[in-house]
Amino acid sequence: MNHLEFISHQLMIIIGIFMYIFGTIGNLLNIYVFYIWSRSKKHTRKSSNSYRTSNSSLYLLTASIGNLILILYPLLTRIIFDGFQYSVTSNTVAILCRIRYYILHTSDLMSITCICMATFDRYLISSRKARLRRLSTTKKRTKQTIFIITCLYSLHSIPLAYFFDVSGTGQCSISSRTYLYYYLWTFQIILRGLLPISFLTIVCLLTFKQLNKNKRVKYNGHLSREKQFSRMLLLISLAIVLSSIPYCIEHIYYVMISDNRSDQSSLTYFYHVISSILFYTNAVTSFYIFYISTPNFRAQVQRLIYSQRNLHHRTSKQIKIIVIERNSRI
Repeated sequence: MNHLEFISHQLMIIIGIFMYIFGTIGNLLNIYVFYIWSRSKKHTRKSSNSYRTSNSSLYLLTASIGNLILILYPLLTRIIFDGFQYSVTSNTVAILCRIRYYILHTSDLMSITCICMATFDRYLISSRKARLRRLSTTKKRTKQTIFIITCLYSLHSIPLAYFFDVSGTGQCSISSRTYLYYYLWTFQIILRGLLPISFLTIVCLLTFKQLNKNKRVKYNGHLSREKQFSRMLLLISLAIVLSSIPYCIEHIYYVMISDNRSDQSSLTYFYHVISSILFYTNAVTSFYIFYISTPNFRAQVQRLIYSQRNLHHRTSKQIKIIVIERNSRI
Protein backbone atom coordinates (compact mmCIF):
# COMPACT_ATOMS: atom_id res chain seq x y z
CA MET A 1 0.00 0.00 0.00
CA ASN A 2 1.46 3.38 -0.99
CA HIS A 3 1.05 6.70 0.79
CA LEU A 4 -1.88 7.93 -1.35
CA GLU A 5 -3.87 4.75 -0.74
CA PHE A 6 -3.27 5.08 3.01
CA ILE A 7 -4.56 8.68 2.89
CA SER A 8 -7.62 7.50 0.95
CA HIS A 9 -8.47 4.86 3.57
CA GLN A 10 -8.00 7.30 6.45
CA LEU A 11 -10.13 9.94 4.74
CA MET A 12 -12.99 7.52 4.31
CA ILE A 13 -12.79 6.39 7.94
CA ILE A 14 -12.52 9.83 9.57
CA ILE A 15 -14.82 11.81 7.28
CA GLY A 16 -17.17 8.86 6.84
CA ILE A 17 -17.76 8.39 10.58
CA PHE A 18 -18.16 12.14 11.01
CA MET A 19 -20.75 12.20 8.20
CA TYR A 20 -22.52 9.14 9.60
CA ILE A 21 -23.05 10.70 13.04
CA PHE A 22 -24.05 14.20 11.96
CA GLY A 23 -26.04 12.96 8.97
CA THR A 24 -28.16 10.69 11.16
CA ILE A 25 -28.87 13.46 13.66
CA GLY A 26 -29.61 15.98 10.92
CA ASN A 27 -32.05 13.79 9.02
CA LEU A 28 -33.93 12.83 12.18
CA LEU A 29 -34.44 16.56 12.81
CA ASN A 30 -35.41 17.04 9.14
CA ILE A 31 -38.07 14.36 9.48
CA TYR A 32 -39.45 16.03 12.60
CA VAL A 33 -39.65 19.51 11.03
CA PHE A 34 -41.11 18.42 7.69
CA TYR A 35 -43.60 16.14 9.43
CA ILE A 36 -44.84 19.12 11.44
CA TRP A 37 -44.99 21.32 8.32
CA SER A 38 -46.75 18.71 6.21
CA ARG A 39 -49.48 17.88 8.72
CA SER A 40 -53.02 18.76 7.75
CA LYS A 41 -54.09 22.09 9.23
CA LYS A 42 -57.83 21.99 8.88
CA HIS A 43 -58.49 24.21 11.85
CA THR A 44 -55.32 26.30 12.02
CA ARG A 45 -54.74 27.18 8.39
CA LYS A 46 -54.91 30.94 8.14
CA SER A 47 -53.28 31.57 4.81
CA SER A 48 -52.65 29.89 1.51
CA ASN A 49 -48.90 29.87 2.15
CA SER A 50 -49.15 27.08 4.75
CA TYR A 51 -51.18 25.02 2.30
CA ARG A 52 -48.77 25.65 -0.56
CA THR A 53 -45.75 24.83 1.56
CA SER A 54 -47.22 21.49 2.70
CA ASN A 55 -46.76 19.92 -0.77
CA SER A 56 -43.04 20.67 -0.82
CA SER A 57 -42.82 19.59 2.83
CA LEU A 58 -44.21 16.17 1.91
CA TYR A 59 -41.58 15.77 -0.80
CA LEU A 60 -38.81 16.87 1.57
CA LEU A 61 -40.14 14.58 4.32
CA THR A 62 -39.87 11.64 1.93
CA ALA A 63 -36.43 12.78 0.77
CA SER A 64 -35.23 12.99 4.39
CA ILE A 65 -36.46 9.46 5.11
CA GLY A 66 -34.60 8.25 2.01
CA ASN A 67 -31.47 10.13 3.10
CA LEU A 68 -31.63 8.60 6.58
CA ILE A 69 -31.82 5.09 5.11
CA LEU A 70 -28.97 5.98 2.76
CA ILE A 71 -26.78 7.01 5.68
CA LEU A 72 -27.66 4.21 8.11
CA TYR A 73 -26.75 1.32 5.81
CA PRO A 74 -25.07 2.17 2.45
CA LEU A 75 -22.77 4.84 3.95
CA LEU A 76 -21.82 2.56 6.83
CA THR A 77 -20.89 -0.27 4.48
CA ARG A 78 -19.00 2.17 2.23
CA ILE A 79 -16.86 3.11 5.25
CA ILE A 80 -16.26 -0.60 5.90
CA PHE A 81 -15.31 -1.27 2.26
CA ASP A 82 -13.13 1.75 1.44
CA GLY A 83 -11.97 2.64 4.93
CA PHE A 84 -11.31 -0.69 6.65
CA GLN A 85 -10.76 -2.60 3.35
CA TYR A 86 -13.25 -5.32 4.19
CA SER A 87 -13.51 -8.05 1.55
CA VAL A 88 -16.88 -9.53 0.67
CA THR A 89 -17.24 -13.32 0.81
CA SER A 90 -19.83 -15.71 -0.62
CA ASN A 91 -21.48 -15.83 2.82
CA THR A 92 -21.89 -12.04 3.06
CA VAL A 93 -22.58 -11.21 -0.61
CA ALA A 94 -26.35 -11.09 -0.06
CA ILE A 95 -26.32 -8.50 2.72
CA LEU A 96 -23.25 -6.51 1.67
CA CYS A 97 -23.81 -6.45 -2.10
CA ARG A 98 -27.30 -7.38 -3.22
CA ILE A 99 -29.35 -5.85 -0.41
CA ARG A 100 -26.94 -2.94 -0.04
CA TYR A 101 -27.11 -1.80 -3.66
CA TYR A 102 -30.87 -2.33 -3.77
CA ILE A 103 -31.35 -0.09 -0.73
CA LEU A 104 -28.70 2.37 -1.95
CA HIS A 105 -30.23 3.10 -5.34
CA THR A 106 -33.87 2.88 -4.26
CA SER A 107 -33.48 5.34 -1.37
CA ASP A 108 -31.05 7.63 -3.21
CA LEU A 109 -33.13 7.96 -6.40
CA MET A 110 -36.30 8.38 -4.34
CA SER A 111 -34.65 11.20 -2.38
CA ILE A 112 -33.25 12.96 -5.46
CA THR A 113 -36.55 12.69 -7.36
CA CYS A 114 -38.56 14.07 -4.43
CA ILE A 115 -36.22 17.06 -4.19
CA CYS A 116 -36.63 17.61 -7.94
CA MET A 117 -40.41 17.46 -7.53
CA ALA A 118 -40.31 19.86 -4.58
CA THR A 119 -38.16 22.29 -6.58
CA PHE A 120 -40.53 22.09 -9.55
CA ASP A 121 -43.49 22.67 -7.22
CA ARG A 122 -41.82 25.82 -5.87
CA TYR A 123 -41.24 26.99 -9.43
CA LEU A 124 -44.96 26.66 -10.16
CA ILE A 125 -45.97 28.40 -6.93
CA SER A 126 -43.49 31.27 -7.35
CA SER A 127 -44.79 32.02 -10.85
CA ARG A 128 -46.75 35.19 -11.46
CA LYS A 129 -48.93 33.35 -13.96
CA ALA A 130 -52.09 31.91 -12.46
CA ARG A 131 -52.07 29.16 -15.08
CA LEU A 132 -48.76 27.80 -13.77
CA ARG A 133 -49.72 28.20 -10.11
CA ARG A 134 -52.83 26.09 -10.68
CA LEU A 135 -50.62 23.23 -11.92
CA SER A 136 -49.33 22.76 -8.37
CA THR A 137 -50.98 19.55 -7.17
CA THR A 138 -53.15 19.04 -4.12
CA LYS A 139 -51.86 17.32 -1.01
CA LYS A 140 -53.67 14.10 -1.94
CA ARG A 141 -52.11 14.08 -5.43
CA THR A 142 -48.70 14.76 -3.91
CA LYS A 143 -49.02 11.67 -1.69
CA GLN A 144 -50.06 9.62 -4.71
CA THR A 145 -47.05 10.90 -6.66
CA ILE A 146 -44.68 9.97 -3.83
CA PHE A 147 -46.23 6.49 -3.65
CA ILE A 148 -45.79 5.98 -7.41
CA ILE A 149 -42.16 7.21 -7.28
CA THR A 150 -41.38 4.80 -4.42
CA CYS A 151 -42.99 1.85 -6.19
CA LEU A 152 -41.26 2.56 -9.53
CA TYR A 153 -37.78 2.77 -8.04
CA SER A 154 -38.40 -0.25 -5.78
CA LEU A 155 -39.34 -2.34 -8.81
CA HIS A 156 -36.60 -0.88 -11.03
CA SER A 157 -33.90 -1.83 -8.51
CA ILE A 158 -34.94 -5.48 -8.17
CA PRO A 159 -32.43 -6.74 -10.83
CA LEU A 160 -29.62 -5.34 -8.66
CA ALA A 161 -30.41 -7.95 -6.03
CA TYR A 162 -30.10 -10.65 -8.70
CA PHE A 163 -27.06 -9.62 -10.75
CA PHE A 164 -24.74 -8.41 -7.97
CA ASP A 165 -22.16 -10.99 -6.90
CA VAL A 166 -18.70 -11.14 -5.34
CA SER A 167 -15.62 -10.86 -7.56
CA GLY A 168 -12.35 -12.75 -7.24
CA THR A 169 -10.85 -9.78 -5.37
CA GLY A 170 -13.61 -9.74 -2.73
CA GLN A 171 -15.51 -6.77 -4.18
CA CYS A 172 -19.14 -6.36 -5.21
CA SER A 173 -19.53 -6.72 -8.96
CA ILE A 174 -22.27 -7.34 -11.52
CA SER A 175 -22.09 -10.78 -13.09
CA SER A 176 -23.82 -9.86 -16.38
CA ARG A 177 -21.76 -7.59 -18.65
CA THR A 178 -24.90 -6.46 -20.49
CA TYR A 179 -26.61 -5.40 -17.26
CA LEU A 180 -23.35 -3.82 -16.07
CA TYR A 181 -23.48 -1.32 -18.92
CA TYR A 182 -27.19 -0.73 -18.30
CA TYR A 183 -26.41 -0.16 -14.61
CA LEU A 184 -23.57 2.30 -15.31
CA TRP A 185 -25.48 4.26 -17.93
CA THR A 186 -28.98 4.21 -16.43
CA PHE A 187 -28.45 4.25 -12.66
CA GLN A 188 -25.13 6.02 -12.30
CA ILE A 189 -24.81 8.38 -15.26
CA ILE A 190 -28.38 9.26 -16.31
CA LEU A 191 -30.66 8.88 -13.24
CA ARG A 192 -28.03 9.91 -10.67
CA GLY A 193 -26.00 12.27 -12.84
CA LEU A 194 -27.08 13.97 -16.03
CA LEU A 195 -30.84 14.01 -15.45
CA PRO A 196 -30.99 15.58 -11.95
CA ILE A 197 -28.09 17.94 -12.74
CA SER A 198 -29.82 19.25 -15.88
CA PHE A 199 -33.30 19.36 -14.35
CA LEU A 200 -32.29 21.11 -11.12
CA THR A 201 -30.05 23.59 -12.94
CA ILE A 202 -32.82 24.65 -15.34
CA VAL A 203 -35.62 24.77 -12.76
CA CYS A 204 -33.49 26.57 -10.17
CA LEU A 205 -32.46 29.23 -12.68
CA LEU A 206 -36.10 29.76 -13.67
CA THR A 207 -37.22 29.88 -10.03
CA PHE A 208 -34.44 32.31 -9.11
CA LYS A 209 -35.43 34.51 -12.02
CA GLN A 210 -39.07 34.52 -10.91
CA LEU A 211 -38.20 35.28 -7.31
CA ASN A 212 -36.16 38.30 -8.39
CA LYS A 213 -39.17 39.60 -10.29
CA ASN A 214 -41.43 39.09 -7.31
CA LYS A 215 -42.01 42.43 -5.62
CA ARG A 216 -43.11 40.86 -2.34
CA VAL A 217 -39.59 40.26 -1.13
CA LYS A 218 -40.35 41.07 2.49
CA TYR A 219 -43.37 40.86 4.71
CA ASN A 220 -43.34 42.85 7.96
CA GLY A 221 -39.56 43.08 7.75
CA HIS A 222 -39.01 39.37 7.33
CA LEU A 223 -38.73 37.02 4.38
CA SER A 224 -42.06 35.43 3.64
CA ARG A 225 -42.40 31.74 4.30
CA GLU A 226 -42.79 31.09 0.58
CA LYS A 227 -39.57 32.95 -0.23
CA GLN A 228 -37.69 31.15 2.53
CA PHE A 229 -38.84 27.75 1.31
CA SER A 230 -37.84 28.56 -2.27
CA ARG A 231 -34.40 29.75 -1.20
CA MET A 232 -33.93 26.61 0.90
CA LEU A 233 -34.69 24.40 -2.10
CA LEU A 234 -32.40 26.42 -4.35
CA LEU A 235 -29.48 25.88 -1.97
CA ILE A 236 -30.05 22.14 -1.56
CA SER A 237 -30.41 21.80 -5.33
CA LEU A 238 -27.09 23.58 -5.81
CA ALA A 239 -25.49 21.18 -3.33
CA ILE A 240 -26.90 18.19 -5.24
CA VAL A 241 -25.61 19.49 -8.57
CA LEU A 242 -22.10 20.17 -7.25
CA SER A 243 -21.85 16.84 -5.41
CA SER A 244 -23.20 14.82 -8.35
CA ILE A 245 -20.75 16.06 -10.99
CA PRO A 246 -17.61 14.22 -9.68
CA TYR A 247 -19.63 11.02 -9.14
CA CYS A 248 -20.99 11.21 -12.68
CA ILE A 249 -17.50 11.85 -14.12
CA GLU A 250 -16.14 8.80 -12.29
CA HIS A 251 -18.68 6.44 -13.85
CA ILE A 252 -18.30 7.98 -17.30
CA TYR A 253 -14.60 7.20 -16.90
CA TYR A 254 -15.41 3.57 -16.05
CA VAL A 255 -17.61 3.27 -19.14
CA MET A 256 -15.45 5.15 -21.64
CA ILE A 257 -11.90 4.43 -20.51
CA SER A 258 -11.55 1.70 -17.90
CA ASP A 259 -14.20 -0.91 -17.14
CA ASN A 260 -11.99 -2.79 -14.67
CA ARG A 261 -12.41 -1.31 -11.18
CA SER A 262 -10.26 -3.90 -9.47
CA ASP A 263 -7.20 -2.78 -11.47
CA GLN A 264 -7.04 0.94 -10.78
CA SER A 265 -4.19 3.26 -9.87
CA SER A 266 -3.77 4.94 -6.50
CA LEU A 267 -4.81 8.27 -7.99
CA THR A 268 -7.97 6.75 -9.48
CA TYR A 269 -8.80 5.14 -6.15
CA PHE A 270 -8.24 8.46 -4.36
CA TYR A 271 -10.66 10.14 -6.78
CA HIS A 272 -13.13 7.31 -6.13
CA VAL A 273 -13.00 7.98 -2.38
CA ILE A 274 -13.50 11.73 -2.88
CA SER A 275 -16.45 11.21 -5.24
CA SER A 276 -17.97 8.68 -2.82
CA ILE A 277 -17.73 11.19 0.03
CA LEU A 278 -19.33 13.87 -2.16
CA PHE A 279 -22.04 11.41 -3.19
CA TYR A 280 -23.28 11.29 0.42
CA THR A 281 -22.79 15.01 1.00
CA ASN A 282 -26.35 15.92 0.02
CA ALA A 283 -27.86 13.38 2.41
CA VAL A 284 -25.61 14.50 5.26
CA THR A 285 -25.62 18.30 4.87
CA SER A 286 -29.28 18.93 3.96
CA PHE A 287 -30.30 19.67 7.56
CA TYR A 288 -27.44 22.11 8.11
CA ILE A 289 -28.20 23.90 4.81
CA PHE A 290 -31.85 24.22 5.84
CA TYR A 291 -30.95 25.34 9.36
CA ILE A 292 -28.49 28.05 8.30
CA SER A 293 -30.49 29.42 5.36
CA THR A 294 -34.09 29.31 6.63
CA PRO A 295 -35.30 31.23 9.74
CA ASN A 296 -38.61 29.31 9.89
CA PHE A 297 -36.80 25.97 9.84
CA ARG A 298 -34.37 27.19 12.47
CA ALA A 299 -37.21 28.39 14.69
CA GLN A 300 -38.97 25.01 14.44
CA VAL A 301 -35.82 23.16 15.54
CA GLN A 302 -35.26 25.60 18.39
CA ARG A 303 -38.84 25.09 19.57
CA LEU A 304 -38.16 21.36 19.75
CA ILE A 305 -34.95 21.87 21.76
CA TYR A 306 -36.52 24.38 24.14
CA SER A 307 -39.61 22.22 24.68
CA GLN A 308 -37.39 19.27 25.62
CA ARG A 309 -35.43 21.48 28.02
CA ASN A 310 -38.63 22.76 29.62
CA LEU A 311 -39.96 19.21 29.90
CA HIS A 312 -36.74 18.11 31.59
CA HIS A 313 -36.88 21.14 33.92
CA ARG A 314 -40.52 20.45 34.88
CA THR A 315 -39.78 16.78 35.46
CA SER A 316 -36.81 17.60 37.69
CA LYS A 317 -38.87 20.13 39.62
CA GLN A 318 -41.68 17.63 40.20
CA ILE A 319 -39.18 15.03 41.43
CA LYS A 320 -37.70 17.55 43.88
CA ILE A 321 -41.17 18.43 45.21
CA ILE A 322 -41.99 14.75 45.74
CA VAL A 323 -38.69 14.18 47.56
CA ILE A 324 -39.25 17.22 49.80
CA GLU A 325 -42.79 16.07 50.66
CA ARG A 326 -41.57 12.59 51.57
CA ASN A 327 -38.76 14.00 53.75
CA SER A 328 -41.21 16.30 55.55
CA ARG A 329 -43.46 13.34 56.34
CA ILE A 330 -40.54 11.40 57.77
